[in-house]
Amino acid sequence: MTRTYVIDGAEVTGLDSFWRVIGEAVNGPGGYFGRNLDSFADCLSGGMGTPDDGDFAFEWRDHERSRAALGRDETVRQLELRLRRSHPLSRATVQEQLDLARAGLGPTAFDWLVEIMEERPGALRLL
Repeated sequence: MTRTYVIDGAEVTGLDSFWRVIGEAVNGPGGYFGRNLDSFADCLSGGMGTPDDGDFAFEWRDHERSRAALGRDETVRQLELRLRRSHPLSRATVQEQLDLARAGLGPTAFDWLVEIMEERPGALRLL
C-alpha cells in the first residue's frame, strides 16, 4: 500500500516555509525532511520518515499558491543567498543562474523542488 503525504500549498510562503511544511507532512509537528535542496533529495531516498521498503507519494494541494510563492522573487532571493555562501569556483555558475532569474528566465525554486521530487521514488500529484 502506498503511503501518501499531503503538502498544504497554502502554507508555503517561501522556501523556508516549504521545509517546515514538508517536514511536518512526513514527520509530524517540528519534523525534519531537509532544509536545503541536497538534504531534501537525500531525504526522498527513504528512511527519513518515508518508508524504506514501501511506496510513498506526495500530494501537493493548492500547488499553484506554492508555485507563486516559490516563483521568480523567491528564486532570486535564494540564488543571492547561494552566491554569498558559494565556493569561489562555483560563483560564476551561480551568478549566471542569478542573472537569468533576474531576467525572468530559467527554473524557479518551485521547479527545483518538483524536479527533485520527480527524480526520486514515489509519485508527485500536483492538485
